[in-house]
Amino acid sequence: MTIPEKKPIDKNPSRLPFFRFTIAAKMLIAYLGLSVVIVLIAALALSSLKKLNDINKGIVEVDVQVIELTDKMIDAILAQELWGRRYALLQSSELLDLYQQKTKEFDLHASELKALIDKKEFLVDKLISRHAEYSAVFQKMFEYKGSPVSPHIQEFDNAIRTSQAALIDAIKKISNDAVRNQNRQSRRSSEIGEKAYQSIISLSILFVILALVTTGLITRNIAGSIRKLKIATKRVAKGDFENLPVVKSHDELGELSMYFSEMAGRLRKLEQILVDMSPLTRMPGNIAIENTLRTRLEEGDPLAFCYFDLDNFKAFGDKYGYARGSEVIKATAQIIESALAGHGAQEDFMGHIGGDDFVVITSPARHERICCAVIEAFDKAIPDFYSLEDRAQGFIMGKTRQGDEMAFPLISISIGIVTNRDRELRDPLQVGEIAAELKEYAKSRRGSNFVVDKAGEENS
Repeated sequence: MTIPEKKPIDKNPSRLPFFRFTIAAKMLIAYLGLSVVIVLIAALALSSLKKLNDINKGIVEVDVQVIELTDKMIDAILAQELWGRRYALLQSSELLDLYQQKTKEFDLHASELKALIDKKEFLVDKLISRHAEYSAVFQKMFEYKGSPVSPHIQEFDNAIRTSQAALIDAIKKISNDAVRNQNRQSRRSSEIGEKAYQSIISLSILFVILALVTTGLITRNIAGSIRKLKIATKRVAKGDFENLPVVKSHDELGELSMYFSEMAGRLRKLEQILVDMSPLTRMPGNIAIENTLRTRLEEGDPLAFCYFDLDNFKAFGDKYGYARGSEVIKATAQIIESALAGHGAQEDFMGHIGGDDFVVITSPARHERICCAVIEAFDKAIPDFYSLEDRAQGFIMGKTRQGDEMAFPLISISIGIVTNRDRELRDPLQVGEIAAELKEYAKSRRGSNFVVDKAGEENS
């Protein structure tokens, strides 16, 4: 049985899913998260307020009104007794009207009470029934015409008190139920308010924590990236292009860091080219030549390495001076450039090794046309750099390196050409050695000419 290998925990914050988004997406996600918490707080507050409003509405519109109506009903019963007893004694129609008015008031309050407590209609119906019995006792007493001190009057009195007590107890029971319900709803309201308060406080704390965490993460990510870019910028400004800090996030700053690294690489190459470039001809020097040659060799494409050298240039410099010699070198560079423009291709390369040595890297299919064009243009242009006298006689007098005086012909150009058509070329050093040998062989021949490796071809 193979135990599965545990994957290491990635502690790099830039690799977490959140940091793979763009800065705008990160801010939007953070905003949405905070918005959700705000909506939850608002929803909880509104829900709690609605519950509290419903409870208070129930208390005000039901319980309080029930208590008020029961108090009025008790008052109506007591007033009914007062005016009923007085009417029984005095037999005044005005007292009877007052009695009947209080009876109607009770009935009206009972109807209102019934409308308020729909679920307890049977209680109100009992009240109405008992009130009818209560009123019936008074009706019998009104109809009785005997002596006020007779035993029947005492019976009526006892019946009124008994019926009234039962009626008032029933009303108080409803009133007490309303009071208890009011207290219960008040406690519930308090509990809801307390719970809502605690929940809102908790969500508010969560909101603050979430805001601090998201803001801290985003700020830290952005600040860290900016700090790395700042360090990279300072190092590039000082000319240090190696091991620059890299922002690994997948946002705009990471993309900027990638482009910055590419720019630094290009700047490094440009700096190398500028350092390596010939100050006289503004052409790439030895480093660029070697790198280009190495790349072409690694690619394995058909290759022709052309090594140009001027013959009798030292004698010309000794007679005409450094400045005139520099003009010849610049003119030679222009001639080779023109030949490449007319007979070469876009991928062909030209470099200036230094002094009067130049290099062209092209293909075997084009090198002959290029070299012939260079020789033709060079031989045509070079006499203009001599005086009329020297040009007419076709040579100048000068001294060899050993100090012997001799006649030197006008400057000519010799070209050694190495190709991979007939042999395998491995590295720039091998190519350079072969080209130097071929160039020396070409210089041993009179006038401008080129010699091609292994092919036995030559032109003069």
